[in-house]
Order: sequence, then structure tokens, then C-alpha cells
Amino acid sequence: MRERFKELKSQNLQWEPPTLESASTPSCQVDGKEMLMLSANNYLNLTTHPKVIAASVAATKKYGAGSGSVRAISGTMDIHLEAEQKVAEFKGVEASLIYSAGYTANVGLIPTLVTGKQDVIISDELNHGSIIDGVRLTKASRAVYPHNDVSALEQVLKEHSKSERKLIITDGVFSMDGDIAPLEEITELAEEHDAMVFVDDCHGEGVLGDGGAGIVDHFKLQGRVDFEIGSFSKALGVQGGIVAGSEQVRNHALNHSRSWLLSGSQPPGVAAAQKAAVEVLMEEPEHHARLWENTNRFRKEMSALGFDLGMSTTPIIPVMCGASDIAKQLSVELRKLGVVAGAIVFPMVARDGARVRNQLSAGLSDENLDEILRVYEIAGKSIGLI
Repeated sequence: MRERFKELKSQNLQWEPPTLESASTPSCQVDGKEMLMLSANNYLNLTTHPKVIAASVAATKKYGAGSGSVRAISGTMDIHLEAEQKVAEFKGVEASLIYSAGYTANVGLIPTLVTGKQDVIISDELNHGSIIDGVRLTKASRAVYPHNDVSALEQVLKEHSKSERKLIITDGVFSMDGDIAPLEEITELAEEHDAMVFVDDCHGEGVLGDGGAGIVDHFKLQGRVDFEIGSFSKALGVQGGIVAGSEQVRNHALNHSRSWLLSGSQPPGVAAAQKAAVEVLMEEPEHHARLWENTNRFRKEMSALGFDLGMSTTPIIPVMCGASDIAKQLSVELRKLGVVAGAIVFPMVARDGARVRNQLSAGLSDENLDEILRVYEIAGKSIGLI
């Protein structure tokens, strides 16, 4: 471990997470300094919503800090079921099942959907690491297609026409570039070639679709996408993973997914907050609308300043820098001026694809955006990026 860390440090690739000393809000305390936050997944600013906090406090007082067991034995509480019913209602599906995290949803469910080499998993090359880990836990054959290349996917499907089970897996919103999967075309190909579709929409939950119902709703594919993975820990501002789909999918995951069967259930306060967050999103659509107002303004004005924003079409907006050292310089300069936006460098992205990733929030005021844009212009010019 010592040698591996020394090697990371020699390349300046080690993680050194900043310390958040306040609630995760657009203006927050980081490492002793008041900062504007552009590195949080809290897209809708629900972490501090009064209804979400009140629900969590009330449930903790009623049920205690924990459930005392795994869900499969005696850890399923009425509030867990209520949260799952609310998610299904919101997403327009028959049922949902809540996991401890989006990561455990992927690594727990994927291995249950295939059995051996006679099956094939077909995956987008830029899929999230939790999908990659889930695929590694299977004995299925594997194929990878170039990012969002539908023609290449079709060719792979033809090459594996004799496979017993075919499982296509894609992110919905890709977390490094902020672009979205062509899910409608993927679903049409899947139906044509008798394949299953599995979409990880953790960064689309609360962001895409009517009122934030996600990428399946965005393309109006309810009932045609087999497995929709979501997350409470991003736009919904709480914690936990979601599997949404048919009642059959829920029954299957509940009986076969080890990461669900063998994990302690969500604390009562978390489960109540999950339900409340979905209710807020359904009842207060202004949060979703404000997120997109901020996103569209930031993209327009950053482009006008001369920044390259890559392929983004969502509130994840990268500033493309090319070399890793330039991305790190930009992140440092932003931090000096009071804005937190992290550098994403090799090996997380290609050597010439380093960027500073920005994640917009509904909680950012017009004045916050004015200041962020002012800081970006100063920082970008200081390092010669614009």
C-alpha cells in the first residue's frame, strides 16, 4: 500500500478530499472558507429542504436511529414500503426497490440477470465504475461498444444473436461529459434483437424528464426499459439507490440480489427523507425548472467567454482543458477565488481529455452565478485557457 500510494503521489494523482464544514448548499463552508459549490450532486438543493429535514427528524424520533436488521428478515419497516410506493408513482412504473446506494444496486442486480458464457452483457465504453464492477461479478460473455454509437451496438447484437440472454447496459447521463444515452434507439434495437435494457440514471434522476422523473420518462419509454437504476444521493438530496420497473423486477431483485439481501436496511430517518424528497419534487416543480434555468444560463455565458464545454446537454457541464496540469491549475485558481469545481484528470478520463467538472444547482441565485462567471473569466485568462 505504501509503494502504491507513493507512486500515485509522484504523479499527483492522489485524492485529497476537501472538508465540508456546513450543510451541502450552493454557498457553504469548505476547509474554513466560504465557497460557492460546483462539485456537489445536490442538483435540486433538497438536502436542506424543510420538509425533508422534518420528515427525517420525526421518523428518527418514532423509530430510532436504525432498523436492527436486513430488509429480508425483520428490517423492512412501513416507511421503507411507503418510500418505494412513492418512487413507483413518481416514475410511472409498477414497483421499485430501494438499495443502500446506487453502487450496491448495480453490483447486486447485474449478476442476477445472467448466468454464464451463453449470455452476453453489452456495455457502453464510458459506463460508470459501479456497472463495470457489477459486470466483473458475472460469468457472462462481454462486449463493449464505442460511446453512444448505436450502429456499433447493432453490429454487436448481430454478432451475439445466438446468445441465450442479451443484456444492454448504459448510463443515462454520463457523469464526466454530461451527455445522455440515445435510449430510444437503444430500446428499439433491444426489442428487435430480443435483448434486455438496463439503464443507470443516477445523474438523470430529478434532472431529466417531466418534472425530473428521469431518462425513461424523458424518452417516454415506460414499460419498455426493463431495469431503471436511480439514486437518492444526487438530485433528491438524501442517500440510497433505486431499482424501478415491473413488479416482477422488484420480486426478482428482492429474492436474488445479495447486496440488498445482506445489507442492513436504510435508517428510518433516511427512508422518511427519501419519501419526502420525492413528494417535494412532485409538489414543487419550481426546483426542477430553476435547475434548468441556471444550467442554460451557465452554458450560454461560459460558451460566450470562450470555454470549451464538450458534449454536455445536462447540468453536468465540463470545462475542457486537455492536459491534466491545466485542469488542475484552473481548479486551484477557482478555489483561490472562492469557487469549488474539481479537476477530472487521467486516469479517470483520457490523457488529453482532462477537464474541470461543474454541476449546477437549483439553489444558485442569480448573484451566485454572476460571481461564478466573473471568477471563471479571471481564472481562465490567468492560465491562458481563454
